[in-house]
Amino acid sequence: MNTLYAQHIAQLQQRTENALSRSGFDALAIASGIEKFAFLDDRPYLFQPNPHFKHWLPLTQHPNSWLLIRPGRKPLLVYYQPDDYWHVPPSPPSGYWVGHFEIAIISDAAEAAAHLQGHGRLAIIGEADAALAGVTPNNPEQLLHLLQYPRAFKSEYELEQMRAASRCAAKGHLAARDAFMAGASELEIHRAYLAATGHTDRDLPYTNIVGLNEHCAVLHYQYQDAIAPSQSRSFLIDAGAQVNGYASDITRTWSRGGHEEFEALLAAMESSQLALVDEVRAGTDYRDIHLSTHRRLAAILSEQGVVKMSAEAIVAEGVSSIFMPHGIGHLLGLQVHDIGGFMADDTGAVSPKPEGHRYLRLTRKLEAGMVVTIEPGLYFIPTLLKQLRASKNAAAVDWAKVDRLLPHGGVRIEDDVACRAEGAPENMTRDAFAALR
Repeated sequence: MNTLYAQHIAQLQQRTENALSRSGFDALAIASGIEKFAFLDDRPYLFQPNPHFKHWLPLTQHPNSWLLIRPGRKPLLVYYQPDDYWHVPPSPPSGYWVGHFEIAIISDAAEAAAHLQGHGRLAIIGEADAALAGVTPNNPEQLLHLLQYPRAFKSEYELEQMRAASRCAAKGHLAARDAFMAGASELEIHRAYLAATGHTDRDLPYTNIVGLNEHCAVLHYQYQDAIAPSQSRSFLIDAGAQVNGYASDITRTWSRGGHEEFEALLAAMESSQLALVDEVRAGTDYRDIHLSTHRRLAAILSEQGVVKMSAEAIVAEGVSSIFMPHGIGHLLGLQVHDIGGFMADDTGAVSPKPEGHRYLRLTRKLEAGMVVTIEPGLYFIPTLLKQLRASKNAAAVDWAKVDRLLPHGGVRIEDDVACRAEGAPENMTRDAFAALR
């Protein structure tokens, strides 16, 4: 681990020095962020660290800390460790990362300013509320572009963290599946997931989506019913884990059997998803994978008799977007929807989305080291089906079949996939599940 981390830090140092030179700055200060409180209350929100800060350090619960990067010198970590008897303060710095930094420990957040001033023209990355006396975030646009574009290319250290996050999440997914099969409620399933991963809600990289039956059709279903339905037909869980600030993002859909039409759709989507994963190759435009998804989805809709049109017509008429309104995936890493998905290059130029596909979150050409999600879905969403019923294509739909499938909500299957320089991609998610067999 130490060797991989040393290589990672050296790469970040070189990348940052180049960005500073090109943007005309002498040094870079990065705020970890501050703890935020609810309006008119003393209850804090969950702390979300600045992703630029945790790119360097595996510190995710350290508000009021700072990082200073100067060309030709070790990075300086200003480490906030208050003398606090209301809460547990951060432990003294320890671990594989410590030797790669100069460390200044402060007990008052305002003390950081003295360590950050006097380094020439300073670029400061952070939210406005992280400002200190004489140290105000300026977030230079050119510098941010130079740092955020290459963040898509993960170092071997980063890939190891993401593999570990997939292994952690896979344990939770299997526990959630077992709870569903036993007839548990959404809340009970969620608790089974947390117990298996060793996470609490505050550790999760995003709020778990745990949906039974019709709730599988709500793309970002945000509730967890405490009472189990009288009949649990289907189950969709979109849940990840976090290791040293790096996320996994995995979705699985399960059925308790007994409904041949839904089982057939689920099997067809599984085959299609694996074929799409295989399209993650260096040099492939991610937009082409998204468009390939719609062709494959249209073929399923046609072959399963949901829509009695040719696959080509289903795509051309936009019918496939009724059944899958979201994009095929996104970049993954320090953030679940990692930044830089629309960047054509490090100047900040934008790669456009395909016409008619406004929800796609990634429009770049794939290169070695990128980690993306591949998450095709097929849903029966009442509000979108209402639009289809009112369209010229309504007569081509087998509405009786749709009505039979509505109580199951839909299907989504999502894997985290690393693009390699040559050959087949690395499917971190499938590898993680395979290791548990």
